[in-house]
Amino acid sequence: MKALVKTQKGIGFLELREVPEPQPGPGEVKIEIAACGICGTDIHVRHDQFPYWPPVILGHEFTGTVVEAGPDCLRSKVGDRVVAEPHTLACGQCALCRTGNIQICPEKRSPGWGIDGAMTKYICYPERLLHKIPVTMSFDQAALVEPTGNAVADVIERTRIMPGDFAVVIGPGPIGLLSAMVARAAGAREVAIIGTPGDVTLRLAKAKELGFTQLINIAETNPVEAIADLTGGLGADVVIECSGSPRAIPGTIDLVRKMGKICVIGLTGNKNVEIPWDKFCFKVVDVIFNLSTTYTCWDRSIHLIESGLLPVEKLITHREPLENWESVFDDLENLRGLKGLLIPS
Repeated sequence: MKALVKTQKGIGFLELREVPEPQPGPGEVKIEIAACGICGTDIHVRHDQFPYWPPVILGHEFTGTVVEAGPDCLRSKVGDRVVAEPHTLACGQCALCRTGNIQICPEKRSPGWGIDGAMTKYICYPERLLHKIPVTMSFDQAALVEPTGNAVADVIERTRIMPGDFAVVIGPGPIGLLSAMVARAAGAREVAIIGTPGDVTLRLAKAKELGFTQLINIAETNPVEAIADLTGGLGADVVIECSGSPRAIPGTIDLVRKMGKICVIGLTGNKNVEIPWDKFCFKVVDVIFNLSTTYTCWDRSIHLIESGLLPVEKLITHREPLENWESVFDDLENLRGLKGLLIPS
């Protein structure tokens, strides 16, 4: 079967090649992939900017149908339509695993970088990490459950945004727009979205299409003054930082109210950030750092998508066969797309 493989360490070294078809082991099912989303992680692996163990098949945002159940499977059956948590190889023994935090187990290696992923026709996967999707949910929608799960875990479960909160999202990429939708679905009274001139044509335009009206282009509007005007001088209840920009991150403190919350999602790519520490202290803010997904956020995300509260399919700008991977990667990297899906079949 064909697969998109990172063949060795270094920049590039991505190629479509023939690989053996996997067979399920104990407790595993074999899934025929219907769609696999391209994540920023995949692009980072392409450029040697994220840990990975080559040769490895890329892709962890996937959905598909169970076509075979291996030995010792208890709940899965052929025909199940599923998505899957990417928490493979968590040890199950450390303090983090024992307290239900397998997503940050030091031994964890997710598909797409630590073990073979889903940019191919079949993947074999632990049954315990699967979540069934309803028949009313399309595979395109289901391919976005994993990134949606990140936004749900970060904004709702950890930051605990409340109905009536005023929220600000910095960075209108796919995760930023998903976070804005999640904040709105959770009851935020207003969600302002801050972007750069490079975001105007596609990303802020998509935000407008999704129904957001407070869109701030930093080249035209001072975001601190704009948020102060919109909140009667108080500042935002919650600031959701999705840009990962070392220039933007220090400014989160000027947008948030005293005793407000800053939800950290965006990664800087290992760049250091200098922040005005005393400002954070005097505002007595909560800064919540986030990584990966929790067990509970998956079914919450599935429900929110199925209900129509999160129209995630509107973020899909590219839907291409696996053979066209390179042009899709290039478009996403160069802000000519938001969310790309690769279709193996």
